[in-house]
Amino acid sequence: QVQLVESGGGLVQPGGSLRLSCAASGTIRAINIMGWYRQAPGKQRDLVATITNGGRTNFADSVKGRFTISRDNAKNTVYLQMNSLKPEDTAVYYCNLESLRSYWGQGTQVTVSS
Repeated sequence: QVQLVESGGGLVQPGGSLRLSCAASGTIRAINIMGWYRQAPGKQRDLVATITNGGRTNFADSVKGRFTISRDNAKNTVYLQMNSLKPEDTAVYYCNLESLRSYWGQGTQVTVSS
């Protein structure tokens, strides 16, 4: 079983920055993809960014140039650095790990508001 624990959400003003972290524990295969998805009220859950164990990244068009994703394979931890935040980035952010099956964290709220 795999568990994902997210941290780092909160309230930030437009133009500000936040860094999310997600630590995975349990039986984790070396080959996997970790990433972040987000879900705003009344909307579906959408991809934000993913990163493979080899470091290949993928971003939603809406966050390219503003968000970066990184990981520490030794710690089974993935990070999402969010800069130049906009009100439309407000959502619950979920950590995901894909490895034979999909695992999800409990979610962390990010609110961008003045």
